[in-house]
Amino acid sequence: MADGIDPSEAKQEAKAQAREVHGNTFEKIGAAFLSKQQIEGKSKATLDKTAYHLKLANTAFGRKLITEITAPMILKCLRKVEAKGDYETAHRLRARIGSVFRYAVASGLAETDPTYALKDALIKPTRVHRAAITDPKAFGALLREVDAFEGQATTRIGLQLLTLTAQRPGEVRHAKWEEFDFQEKVWSLPAAKMKMRRDHNVPLPDQAIALLDELRMITGNGVYLFPSLRSWHRRPVRACVAGFQEH
Repeated sequence: MADGIDPSEAKQEAKAQAREVHGNTFEKIGAAFLSKQQIEGKSKATLDKTAYHLKLANTAFGRKLITEITAPMILKCLRKVEAKGDYETAHRLRARIGSVFRYAVASGLAETDPTYALKDALIKPTRVHRAAITDPKAFGALLREVDAFEGQATTRIGLQLLTLTAQRPGEVRHAKWEEFDFQEKVWSLPAAKMKMRRDHNVPLPDQAIALLDELRMITGNGVYLFPSLRSWHRRPVRACVAGFQEH
């Protein structure tokens, strides 16, 4: 060892750098897979999740050639996530790594997907099933509680719009003013926001229009219906009240 440099570590670093420049590393193929999703017009939420999962995987074996990565290597990465009690993320990470491997197989850069062997190796997360309100009287009571909500007006309006439009919480909290036609009483959701990748028009009842008029007095000068207090014009807010998740 000279000048405090371990020859073995230096050799390993040189090999890693050579792989990054000349080889098909997991990180390089993962970036190509993410680019493919962007071209396909996947939603921002999907792209963010893919990027997050790739970051976790890259920390473990991103600089290795994809053909060098084995099932035990991947399992070691997944076990670190499980050790934090985040079993759902571990399963999603396995699936995402598998998507990258299958992309590599289809591109002629790998022969197999080692994540298939790990399907039953992970701890299964406990799923909490939340009962839906099917009784009309109980649902009516819920609506009255929402109407009587004494917290922030934006949260109340968000909850009311959920019931009136029957859209997902994420679609409501990411709604932009430019998507609403008050004359035609229509909310036009672009394909990029929708799970089925198709444009979707939501008719707005008079009650919804009245709520939007009220909300416009509060946030109408911004981009989002429910903007973040810290970045009023640029980002939707983040919170969670009775199922309405503001971001």
